[in-house]
Amino acid sequence: MAITIDDFKKIDLRVAKILAAERVPGTDKLLKLKVTLGVEERQLVAGIAQDYPPEELVGKQLIVVANLEPVTIRGVQSQGMLLAAMSQGRVILATMDAETEPGSKIL
Repeated sequence: MAITIDDFKKIDLRVAKILAAERVPGTDKLLKLKVTLGVEERQLVAGIAQDYPPEELVGKQLIVVANLEPVTIRGVQSQGMLLAAMSQGRVILATMDAETEPGSKIL
């Protein structure tokens, strides 16, 4: 399904830096991430635990959808969504290739 440029402009993509990561108890796939968007910190829940140990994520910079309505997943609030791809059965995170200021807008 195609969207218009006006639809795309509604999506607020930002750089987020992971400050902390831990498994969501009782799940095999979910991680709870504490991230900074520069001016604020948020919590995200992501189904990436089978491909990324929590301790390897701290300090990574991700691309996130910052204006997604918060949802509760398995009792944990998620205030955004990280971007990732599935390649050869593995999750690959959308990251920055150079250090970027958290909160920077993706153009």
